[in-house]
Amino acid sequence: MHIRDLPHPDPGVPDVRTGGAFLLWLYKQQLGGQLKALAWGLVNVGAIAASPLPVGLAVQAAVDRDGGRLLLAGGLIMALGVLIALGGTMLHRAAVTNWITAVARMQQLLARKTTELGSAMTRRMAAGEIVAVSTGDLEKIGWFVEAVSRFGASAVTTVGVAVALTVYQPELGVLVAVGVPVMALAVLPLLPPATRRADAQREKAGRATELASDTVAGLRVLRGIGGEELFLGRYRSASQEVRRAAVRSARMWSLISAVQVLLPGLLLIAVVWYGARLAIDGTIAVGDLVTLYSAVTFLLFPLRHFEEIAQAYSFAKPSAKRTARVLAQTRPSGGPARSQGSTPAGDLHDPVSGLTLTAGRLTAVVCGDPDTAGRLAERLGGHPPQHDEDGGDGTGPLSVVLGGTPLDELPRDVARAAVLVQDKDPMLLSGTLGDLLDVPASGRVGATEALAAAQCGDVLTALAQASVDDAGDPMHTHITERGRSLSGGQRQRLALARSLVTDPEVLVLDEPTSAVDAHTEARIADGLREIRKGRTTVVLTSSPLLLDRAERVVFLQEGKAVAEATHRELLHSHPAYRAVVTRETDPEPAMSTGQIEESA
Repeated sequence: MHIRDLPHPDPGVPDVRTGGAFLLWLYKQQLGGQLKALAWGLVNVGAIAASPLPVGLAVQAAVDRDGGRLLLAGGLIMALGVLIALGGTMLHRAAVTNWITAVARMQQLLARKTTELGSAMTRRMAAGEIVAVSTGDLEKIGWFVEAVSRFGASAVTTVGVAVALTVYQPELGVLVAVGVPVMALAVLPLLPPATRRADAQREKAGRATELASDTVAGLRVLRGIGGEELFLGRYRSASQEVRRAAVRSARMWSLISAVQVLLPGLLLIAVVWYGARLAIDGTIAVGDLVTLYSAVTFLLFPLRHFEEIAQAYSFAKPSAKRTARVLAQTRPSGGPARSQGSTPAGDLHDPVSGLTLTAGRLTAVVCGDPDTAGRLAERLGGHPPQHDEDGGDGTGPLSVVLGGTPLDELPRDVARAAVLVQDKDPMLLSGTLGDLLDVPASGRVGATEALAAAQCGDVLTALAQASVDDAGDPMHTHITERGRSLSGGQRQRLALARSLVTDPEVLVLDEPTSAVDAHTEARIADGLREIRKGRTTVVLTSSPLLLDRAERVVFLQEGKAVAEATHRELLHSHPAYRAVVTRETDPEPAMSTGQIEESA
């Protein structure tokens, strides 16, 4: 595959049983590219390995004063130089292509897994761990993938050179044939401790990254409570642990490098000493000695690749293990996935809270605790938190049921079309307003209707004034990343309009009007009730304006549905509900009719 063809049409289904199995699967996916890189590596390294022959021929020709052989040797050296340059260039291109395409494949797999799990991903694994896998670990695996072809070419060529030396000069050839495996295998006892130290460094770095990301995410809160210095001290301590682990790892790799330099040097000294004695005795010619010396010197080149592949593998194996662990995460499922079909309809039931949402009705849910509301919204969207109750059989958190069908048994795209959750901090990507509203939709609700229901008139006016279009069309106005050019209320209303355009079977809104004024909130409530008529709509809120316009209100205490009625009925009959909605600190048992109307 060429880089210009990225991304992969289908990254495939990885083998995530172990880190080694994942590396093997990744290699098989790139078999063509690896064979291509190996072929060019053989051209490059083979030409380098053949260079001692014309060098020895040239030296012997100079000793014998043979101009013809000297010219022949010069031609061979020039031809081998061309092959070395061509093979090296193409090997680099092919190896780097393997690296980039492998990393791209893994990035697509991680992106697909993140899309599949959604917010459940960060509940199952630390955010710092996921960041470390998607950056550092992928690079280490890519390095190993890129180094495999160079190692393969070096190994094949080294065996060829050792065999050729044995045939060409048996005495020295046997010495080299025995010495090269010893040099290549001498570092094997050092690899396990080096790998353990590298893995310890990686784990400490992951914890430091997680600590840094958590600190940045909560920086505003930390400043408010004066906790900056405390967390800064913790990060300093974590970073020093990473530094010490890196130094310990570097010492081991330095020892491996020293062994890789010392042993070849000793072999080279032995070959030169023994070859010089043979030359003095007249057993071999001077040119033969130069050829043997050059051949042994060449063997130092592939040995560097042996060291590289050992180091790359020691880093890649634990990285592959962590990557496989991320890719092995699955959505909890109560049964086998159903085949693609029509979107289910009917009542939506959450077995954890006992909440049942009647189909085609606008229902408001009052939780009192924003965290409880957030977890409920995630469950209703098919992402049950990991610590939620399970069914008692160890299968994991219970899935919500839509029309008698658990969401976990539906294909992901069908489940997303059935239930859409808009959280309290919706994301707006950069682009035009038209791009923002260009989402998968049923076609029943148009952009104009959705914008009107979400009370976006003033937003459209502001965007029209900022439009670079001569006609002042707000749909062509560019919205900056995360909607930073808009106020909080404007962002919230545009996100609501986007959700209304999608027109899912079930729409879950978590505090959709928390950033707008009371008059706008009342109009939004009326527009929402009208445009979602006949559709199931759930609003998680404690706003009396929204609650009064809901057809039914469900009150949750400690995560369980404890009361269901209209807003006014609950105000009159349920003190705990009244305390949450009216913000009373010491609720009375009941309220008069006038007080109820005033509160509503």
